[in-house]
Amino acid sequence: MKRTAIFYGSSTGMTEGVAHTIAKKLGIAPNNVIDVSRLTADSLDNYDALILGSSTWGCGELQDDWYDAVKILKAADLSQKTIALFGCGDSESYPDTFCDAIGLLYDELKDTGCRFTGNHVATDDYSFSSSASVIDGDFVGLPLDEANESDKSEARIDAWVKSLDL
Repeated sequence: MKRTAIFYGSSTGMTEGVAHTIAKKLGIAPNNVIDVSRLTADSLDNYDALILGSSTWGCGELQDDWYDAVKILKAADLSQKTIALFGCGDSESYPDTFCDAIGLLYDELKDTGCRFTGNHVATDDYSFSSSASVIDGDFVGLPLDEANESDKSEARIDAWVKSLDL
């Protein structure tokens, strides 16, 4: 496996918890699971693969710590990096913006030269009406609903982790 870090933005702790679960399943050391508010251009040089996670807030917005981080990522040379995306959302309270943050990150990074992995997640087993993270019929990362469907999270994470090319 490539040198991999997980950067997450989490206001309530749900996305942070998912980041640590993914790390355990991939054998990523806890010191490589990093709050995105600590992301620096120099820290990117230490990794070949980045797993990026954000919760979706308000009407389909990124978690606050991601706004500066996106600027850092876009300014960096990501042409040799592999990126996987995951996010948490609430499909019952916000069915029309479910896990939009995944799609927002994808849109910001798709023209950086990075290579995405884990970006074809079927929508079949999800309840939502709309999501910016659905492109060409699939989610472009792993969406999770820890508030309403936490009983499905482990199986979803397991399937996604197996699909990653890291």
